[in-house]
Amino acid sequence: MRFTSLAVAASLAIVALPARAATTEDEQLWVNLTAMGSIKDELVYFAEIQPRIGDGVSRIDQALFRGAIGWKLSRDVTLYQGFAHVVVPIEGGKDVNEERSFQQLSWTLARPKDAEISSRTRLEQRWRSNGSDMGWRLREMLRVEHALKPGSDAVNALVYGEVFFALNDTDWGVRKGFDQLRSFAGVEIGLPGASTMEVGYLNQLIDQGGSRQRVNHVASVTLFFRH
Repeated sequence: MRFTSLAVAASLAIVALPARAATTEDEQLWVNLTAMGSIKDELVYFAEIQPRIGDGVSRIDQALFRGAIGWKLSRDVTLYQGFAHVVVPIEGGKDVNEERSFQQLSWTLARPKDAEISSRTRLEQRWRSNGSDMGWRLREMLRVEHALKPGSDAVNALVYGEVFFALNDTDWGVRKGFDQLRSFAGVEIGLPGASTMEVGYLNQLIDQGGSRQRVNHVASVTLFFRH
């Protein structure tokens, strides 16, 4: 499984990487607190708060608030409708606010021995306070986790890759095409009940247009409270 995981991340990176791009880099910390569970029967939800600390882990770069209501179509497939509010602080200026409506399909593709392979497809409609256009963006994540100890899910090795594509241009700076790639490697730690914590390194590659790209080196900590 570890070879499969590495191959997935490497393949996504090769496809998305812009050639001969000028690169800027930053060190960041992302903390994600997510609650999720059943409302009644097949009706489910998730709600998350995510501060992202950038500029050498010295200040809030973004603050994201996101929630969704979903319906479990089967044990392995859930369809969601959600909304997100994103605040981007601007030093010496007015904060930029982004609103997103999104549709999400979460799908467990396979459960080989001591492992799980899953997919998340998300279609976003985006509005920002510094423009008037609506931007469409498609995101696709492939995630692989594998138990470090056979027969136990107390600690799992975890890798995922998520690629983003903008589907149209906007007057607030988006250009149609590849937007970004996120690649994560770390561990998933079991907590009491069904809750988990994910800790690891996330590499965020952002296409900024004009042969420019940004790479964020992120220490990522995510807590999932499941009930």
